[in-house]
Amino acid sequence: MPQITKGGKFVFGRSRIRDDLSVRFPPQAVDEYKITADQRVYLMTGSKSTGGFCVTRMGLLAPSKLRMILTENPELFDYSIAPGDFVRYKGRSYCWLPIEKEGVIRLTPEMMSFLDLRIGMRLLSIRSSDIAFTMGAKGRLPEAADSYEGEIGEY
Repeated sequence: MPQITKGGKFVFGRSRIRDDLSVRFPPQAVDEYKITADQRVYLMTGSKSTGGFCVTRMGLLAPSKLRMILTENPELFDYSIAPGDFVRYKGRSYCWLPIEKEGVIRLTPEMMSFLDLRIGMRLLSIRSSDIAFTMGAKGRLPEAADSYEGEIGEY
């Protein structure tokens, strides 16, 4: 897992948005976050500078200091909202999706539009915190990855 900028965040690799709107997370991110353990993941909109989305799961989010996202949005907590439908809460938007055991999710056309993503786009998987990792679409880190001379895995 490279650290592409001096003193910067570690990245797990890049994931391409495929024609069928699937995204495969880098295996190291899947393992580190045990992201398939709950068979569902939560996506939250990324920062304005990085775009894309952040990825977490119930087992990481519920016991964290951010648990109020779930307690104040019971439709997320009990998965009663349709997969991929976003709920706005305190400046960000959240949804859930099923995840395959290989670490693959499938976006919807509506999600692609909402998140300003395109087929073929490469998202940079960035270690963000102990709760979530980011799939960044733009900004300083994805740009640095483009000129990084080392190897960054593609998934």
